[in-house]
Amino acid sequence: MRNENKRMNLLNLNKKSLSFWVIVVPLALALVYFTVIAADRYVSETKISVKESGDVTASAVTGIASLLTGSNTNSREETLYLMEYIHSLDMLNHLDSKLDLRAAYGAEKLDLIYRLWGDTSQEWFLSYYRNRVEVLFDDLTGLLTVRVQGFEPEFSQAVSREILAQSERFINEISHRLAREQLAFAEGELRKAADRMQIAKGQLVAFQNQHGLFDPLSQAQAGAGLGFQLDAEIARKEAELTAMLGYLQESAPQVVKHRNEVAALKAQARIEQKKVASGGGQRLNTLAAQFQNLTLEAGFAEEAYKAALSAVETTRIEASRKIKSLVVIQSPSKPQIAEYPQRLYNLATLLVALILLYGIVLLAIATVKDHQD
Repeated sequence: MRNENKRMNLLNLNKKSLSFWVIVVPLALALVYFTVIAADRYVSETKISVKESGDVTASAVTGIASLLTGSNTNSREETLYLMEYIHSLDMLNHLDSKLDLRAAYGAEKLDLIYRLWGDTSQEWFLSYYRNRVEVLFDDLTGLLTVRVQGFEPEFSQAVSREILAQSERFINEISHRLAREQLAFAEGELRKAADRMQIAKGQLVAFQNQHGLFDPLSQAQAGAGLGFQLDAEIARKEAELTAMLGYLQESAPQVVKHRNEVAALKAQARIEQKKVASGGGQRLNTLAAQFQNLTLEAGFAEEAYKAALSAVETTRIEASRKIKSLVVIQSPSKPQIAEYPQRLYNLATLLVALILLYGIVLLAIATVKDHQD
């Protein structure tokens, strides 16, 4: 009986000692840390959205209501780009050069957990920055919430304002760069079309100057028409000559005159026929075919130029319509109460965790003793 009481006293002593080291000591250290050492961290919050200037929202849906209904005034893709940019090394370097983040976050000397050490690497500095600047994206409304922690309320607000200003420049640069690229491509196509049109027209003019013909096609058609007229006149004159020979001699002046006229008409007809279809470099049918090809090429080039000019104007209008802008829903706030550390919540959470740990340790000890017995 005496051994059993001694054993129970030893077990109670072990439980008290265990609870002291597992619960009381860690909780006391945490209490000292949160009440004496932990630095207050103030949070400046801003809410922004990316809007496309060409979007027209129905008059019944305006302002915040359009955002709450998921209106297409928000550009989700650009908002996600902005979210990544805020957490990028470029943004960190800009903020550090502008506001000296290293000095500000390293000014707190007591709180070793949340302070920034002066000799930290760039990668660790970026990780620290991302933990202090929280960026939340609401997929339903398209709003981007930026929460900046700082040891001073003025500093957290200043960082939030600079992030907002740099974000606006980033969005403007993205939208204007895309617009410039689209417009530059359209203008490049316009220059190519203009050059092609000038070359085609130059070749047409050079062809006309080389052959001394304004329109060989029309001239060939006119020559063919003249040939038909000459053939008809020759037929009429030969008919008259045949009629004269019925009652006049071959040597009669009238007969000789008609024979000469018929010969002259035939000679002229041969000349016109030779111009149109005879061999040689100056035949009109060949020149007319070449001229027609050059005319078609010049016409196609002119139509392509008109289409490119219309495309430039359309691209310019479309680019200006799709210009993005940053809409500030909530300006960077200046906090009055430190949001972190959440002392009561952290202590209560730690107490629950320590009690659970204490129970697990007791269960493990009891299991080991049962196996020993």
